[in-house]
Amino acid sequence: MYKKDRFEKVYSQGTVNVMEIWVDRETGVNYVFHASGYSGGMAPLLDRDGKPVISPIMDR
Repeated sequence: MYKKDRFEKVYSQGTVNVMEIWVDRETGVNYVFHASGYSGGMAPLLDRDGKPVISPIMDR
């Protein structure tokens, strides 16, 4: 039985300095990922009020 991945990449920019946005399919929370060379990090994407950006969950 095929199980979908929990995270989906919805945006990508760059090759050496990479910026991506990932969405958690279970909660809808958006995460920003940035990588430069051999280092990188991921954090929740926040709106101007400091609250996490949440996308509607489409495929439940």
